[in-house]
Amino acid sequence: MAQFAYKARRRTGETVQGVLDVADRAAALVQIERLGLFPIMVDASKTATKAAAAAERGGEKRDFKASLPPFMRELLERKRKPKLQELGTFTQQLANLLQSGMPLTVALNSMTHLESKGISSEVSKQLKQDVMEGKGLSDAMAKQPLIFSDLYVNMVRAGEQSGALTEVLKRLSDHYERFSQVQSKFTSALIYPAFVITVGSIIMFLFMTKMLPTFMKIFEGMNIELPLPTRILIGLSHLFSGYWWLMILTVVAVIVIFKRFQSTDGGKRTIDGWKINAPVVGKVMRLNLYGQFAQTLATLLENGVPVLTALTITEQTMPNRIIREAIARTREEVTDGKTLAQPLAKSKVFPQLMIDLLKIGEETGNVPGALRNVATTYENELNIGIKTMMSLIEPVMIVVMALGVAFLLLSVLSAMFAMTSSIAR
Repeated sequence: MAQFAYKARRRTGETVQGVLDVADRAAALVQIERLGLFPIMVDASKTATKAAAAAERGGEKRDFKASLPPFMRELLERKRKPKLQELGTFTQQLANLLQSGMPLTVALNSMTHLESKGISSEVSKQLKQDVMEGKGLSDAMAKQPLIFSDLYVNMVRAGEQSGALTEVLKRLSDHYERFSQVQSKFTSALIYPAFVITVGSIIMFLFMTKMLPTFMKIFEGMNIELPLPTRILIGLSHLFSGYWWLMILTVVAVIVIFKRFQSTDGGKRTIDGWKINAPVVGKVMRLNLYGQFAQTLATLLENGVPVLTALTITEQTMPNRIIREAIARTREEVTDGKTLAQPLAKSKVFPQLMIDLLKIGEETGNVPGALRNVATTYENELNIGIKTMMSLIEPVMIVVMALGVAFLLLSVLSAMFAMTSSIAR
């Protein structure tokens, strides 16, 4: 395959340009005509020459990779799943190109030259190649499950079938943008507590292992009984300085046991139950899950995805096992001809407000609109819940740190008073 840069004109008179990966110039001309364009200029792309030179230079690297063990080659070649923001940006770029009037293959070809963080140009190249071979865009995307989820593929397929692919891509972009914003709020809310806990733990460890042993040398040789808080502090200091390795092993063992427990079906369900039932944090988790469920299901239904397929995809996208089980039971009952609201209410997992809004949507024949209202309601409540959580976490952390500092001061000062009283006697 070689690359050929071309400039062509549409029937409307508009000039377009791009790059094709084809065998020769004749094949490039045929491809341009298939796109409904009139070629003006077709020439070997400079990129092809550079790529050939790079391939020669990269021969040694490929040979080096080939010489590595299979597991190391897999690590080097492993692709990561794109972030929500990255997938939203990619989708928006493709939607903009299609809206400008570009044919799909030309738009995908242009995507190979656009900078899209987190999604390499190889993804667009493979999509373009599959589409040129006659596959639908959704089928081409289904071949890359790491990048494009079932939700994404089914949305695109619905857009292809309805002839509204550009509109569907815009909705997908908005969908991922919204979830990215929610994810960012959670991350931002956890940064401050994590920073304070980390710094506080480091300071406490240094104090117990370095400063306190030096300070306690003052009392060596003195025949005085140290106060209980001081003896407790000294015992902790000995534990930190003499058995730090045992503490690390204990932490590692706890993490390993927790991970194994988490890997079992029962463990996952138990942990997910703790998450949504925890005080303060659990409410925020529930609000996020309710909003995610409503938003995802609404997006699928609005774009013509069948109800059962939409419920299946929504179930797969939910991170909480208890919510997934409730959706699975709902899907089974909807198969029997029941409405959405009735089986959701029977699960006793979803709130009554969601059930009531869904009933209204079913009565008016606008379930996607009702789900949008549900999503908006819980997104607003989620913003309030995150602010409330942060307003509670900060004073709690201050109180805990104050108690820790007070204990240290009490232990040291009470020892000093004991020593002063002994000298006075």
